[in-house]
This record gives sequence, structure tokens and C-alpha cells, in this order.
Amino acid sequence: MNRNIRLALVPLLLLAVLSAAMTWYLASTAGGPPAPSLPSGPVTETLSRNDLPLPTADKPSQLVPAVAGLVVPAELPASLDGTSVPQGWARVDSAGNLIPTAQLRTLFEYYLSALGEETLPQLVARIRQALAVLVEPARQQAMEVLAGYLDYKLAVSDLEASYQGQGATGAAELARRMGEVQALRRSFLDDRTATAFFAADEAVDEFQVARLRIREDSNLTADEQAAAIARAEQALPAPLREARQATRRFADYERVKATLADDPEALRRYREAEFGEAAARRLEQAEAEREDWGRRWQAYSDERSRLQASGLAAPELAAGIERLRASYFHGAELARAEALDSIR
Repeated sequence: MNRNIRLALVPLLLLAVLSAAMTWYLASTAGGPPAPSLPSGPVTETLSRNDLPLPTADKPSQLVPAVAGLVVPAELPASLDGTSVPQGWARVDSAGNLIPTAQLRTLFEYYLSALGEETLPQLVARIRQALAVLVEPARQQAMEVLAGYLDYKLAVSDLEASYQGQGATGAAELARRMGEVQALRRSFLDDRTATAFFAADEAVDEFQVARLRIREDSNLTADEQAAAIARAEQALPAPLREARQATRRFADYERVKATLADDPEALRRYREAEFGEAAARRLEQAEAEREDWGRRWQAYSDERSRLQASGLAAPELAAGIERLRASYFHGAELARAEALDSIR
């Protein structure tokens, strides 16, 4: 999708992330932090031609059969280390046919998110290995969906390039470009699969266009615009509406926290009044852990920079950084620190 469209959608694309944060803090049945899962963040929809081997520069779908015998490392890429492979995607009907789901797209993106750490052929081979648990005809159908999805991602990249960096100027242009993307999806995937993969995205797109049209209507007062946006929000699927509500609640809390930064007792009372005593304790603990991580990461980063400036040879430097990292972090934290180091 065009960069400017993506920027316009950033607040809504972050809903899932913020909602997940609220769930982590406030879930009444939580007995501790959730198990690591798919790295958070919006899906990267485009696929650059620079990511493709030359023979498949126009048809990344050719990789799906081509990598059948490719051997990949047993270890996951660093950014996926300690995470859980998405579940719930291996669904078939009574005849053994694949049932396309949003979870299947999540499986594809789970591996594709590591592009750059591994080549595209390696990541496609990993997806093939995951799909091998399916029996026929679902397995072959899933391979065909993967092929179409890869070609779609490249086509979106080409569509974005055709806009030549020109931003959408208003709701009408934004709606036109979103329509082009939706049509593109259905040219590479059948309607059932495209709907399963992108229903939530397209609902957000439609809400965003509706909100822009309301904002552009100079005949509406501020109160009328707010009421119209609230009505438009009701067309969103329930999980997205709940995510927006959770985001607003979280944003309200962040504002209060900033105001009461010098009065921890007042902030504690607010937490308990707003979220309940048990959830307030979990929220306070989570924030303390986050602040502790931030302090240790900053101290580690400072020492790492000094070590890098010390003039050590590459093997000694790598060993020194590894020892330094292990002195600050342990267990899952160590894996997280290694992943962060690998991308900076």
C-alpha cells in the first residue's frame, strides 16, 4: 500500500498492538506474562524486487515449488527466537479442502517478517515445511494460496511505485487507492481467501475513509463530526471496536500517569479505581519491569559502545559483547537483547 496511505492508517494499525498491551496489563485471569508469540507490529504488505532471486524477479510464486528440497537451518532467525509459531491456521472441511483463515496469512507473515535475516527462498522453504502438516488436497491448495500471496505482495510494491511518492489528497483519492489494492488482492487470491486474509484491514480502510469524509464536511459542527465518527465506528467488527476503546482507555491512563508522575500514591489510587485492585497490581508490576529493562538496556548500550570504540579485533569484540550482554540479561531477555543487537 502507498506509504502515505499507510501513514494515514498508522493510528488504527496500532490498535492491535495497544490492545494487546492492555490485555497483558489488565487480563483478570492472567497468572503472569503471556508466552512469547508473534512479534508485534503492523504487517509489511509489500515485497521488493530486490528481495527476489533474478530468475523469479517477476514471479515470486515460482519459489514455492523451486525450494521444495532447500535445507534451512534448524534455528529460527534471531528475531523469531523465543517466539511461538502461529496456530489455528490448519483448518480443512469435511472433504479435506483448505479453509482459508486470517491465521494462515499470519503464518505466512510470521516467517516473512524475518526477511533480511534470511533470504526469501529460505523463508518460503520454512513456510512449506509448516504447511506439510496438511494432508491433500489442503496441502496443495495452501501452496497455491502462498504462491498467489507472494505475487500479490510484489504487485502491491509495484502499485506503490506507480504513485511516485504522491500522497492521497483527501477521502476520494484515498478511497480510490484503497479500491485498487482491494482489486489487486482479488486478482491474485480468490474472493473467499482475500476476504479471510484482509477483512479486518479492509474494515479499517473503510472506517478511515468514512472518518476523512466526515472531517472534510465543513457543514458539520465539531460535535456533529464526533457523533458521525462514533456511528461510523459501529460498522467496525467487534474486536476492532473493542481495541479502539481499549486504546482510548490506555491513552487516558498514560495522560494521568504523566500528570501524577510525582505522586505515586495518587497514581496507585487511580489505577485501583480505574482497573480494580488486582489488575492495578499487575499493571504496576509490568511498568516496573519495563522501567528496569529500560535502565539495563541503556547501561548495556553505553558499555557496548565503549567496547566497540576500544579497537578490539572482530573476534575479541564479538566475544566481549556476548559476555557483556550475558552480564545484563538472562533467559528470554537475553534472546530479546540479541535480536535487538542484530538489527541495529
